[in-house]
Amino acid sequence: MAEENKNPTDTQEEEKDIPVTEENTDTQTDAAEASEETAEEIPEEAQASEDVPEEKEDTKQKSSIFGKKKKEKDKYEQQIEELTDRLKRSMAEFDNFRKRTEKEKASMYIIGAKDIVEKILPVVDSFERGLAQAPQDDPFAEGMKMIYKQMMTALEETGVKAIEAVGTEFDPNFHNAVMHVEDENVGENIVVEELQKGYTYKDFVVRHSMVKVAN
Repeated sequence: MAEENKNPTDTQEEEKDIPVTEENTDTQTDAAEASEETAEEIPEEAQASEDVPEEKEDTKQKSSIFGKKKKEKDKYEQQIEELTDRLKRSMAEFDNFRKRTEKEKASMYIIGAKDIVEKILPVVDSFERGLAQAPQDDPFAEGMKMIYKQMMTALEETGVKAIEAVGTEFDPNFHNAVMHVEDENVGENIVVEELQKGYTYKDFVVRHSMVKVAN
């Protein structure tokens, strides 16, 4: 009965007096570490779950940036093609303008030269008529013949040439028929006489030959 009537206070004291051993310490340490690890793992998982939307947003931003850059690149390439096409057109137009200008300049030069040659031709005609009437073995006439030859050589060097007429077939591009004659000894449409010489300048007719043509 004495044992049954022990004071509860004594029991508590006995529990307090339980000796601390190494096994008890290790067990408590392991439990504390396990609880800490669990506490640490929970926030990391939560953070990982929170990071997923951020990664999606980054992916969307990157894709939008790449799409924008691609659109800008396509736009620049289109502008480059348009500018290249405009440059080619401008170069072609300039080349055509240059050729047309050169042709016009050449035509103006030829027209100007033709006017000068046309004004010189009456002087040539006067020389020829005067030499045809000059007496033979006249020193003065011989001098005039030499001047005439010199003048004709200079005209030929500049591109002035006399048109062939007598004995050739009539050509309206070079000949101007002012008379027609009947001649059985000559073929039809043949020039039998030249009344006035015609001349060309660089293949352009300055003056048509005035001729007589056989029917």
